[in-house]
Amino acid sequence: LFVAASDVYKSQGCVSGYRGSPLGGIDQEFWRARAFLERVPIHFQPGVNEELAATAVWGTQQITLFPASRHDGVCGFWYGKGPGGDRSGDALKHANFAGTAKHGGVLVAAGDDHVCKSSTLPQQSEYGFIDAMIPLLNPTDVQDVLELGLMGYGLSRFSGCWVGLKMTEGNADSSQTVLLPRELEIVQPEFEVPDGGLSLI
Repeated sequence: LFVAASDVYKSQGCVSGYRGSPLGGIDQEFWRARAFLERVPIHFQPGVNEELAATAVWGTQQITLFPASRHDGVCGFWYGKGPGGDRSGDALKHANFAGTAKHGGVLVAAGDDHVCKSSTLPQQSEYGFIDAMIPLLNPTDVQDVLELGLMGYGLSRFSGCWVGLKMTEGNADSSQTVLLPRELEIVQPEFEVPDGGLSLI
């Protein structure tokens, strides 16, 4: 997702979050792919908790505030499960209202444990995202995760909003043959952008 979202700009990826069902194995997968991530480049730094991870990703969108930056933008990715989204509500809301970098964008993957398989409470993240005014994409299968993930970065970059990606146990714990969306076209809507644009800077 990061490679495709980086397009022609000198962009980097940054991933931070906190493991939990149904995203409990995501840390291991990023660590296993460390050699690939360093070449792309994508920086993976799991958070001590979900809120600190969200705050770290928020910082990546402020890259244009610093003239000595080595990158045009950073594609941020935050992950956590339902209670982590609740805990991170203040950081997510303020980061979304601050906006994303023009050549950045943020995707927020919320793992919902509806049946309370490994959580103290069942979760449904939609209401937290609504409260933070973060648009939410709800994939129906693994193919949708890939395609909506790319579209989510396009939406985030265009609108200046953080974009949520709901991850259910059914998708996170399943396998599926997929078509890599290499030719996925993201169409920019015709829209009169206000003075100053929609991005953070």
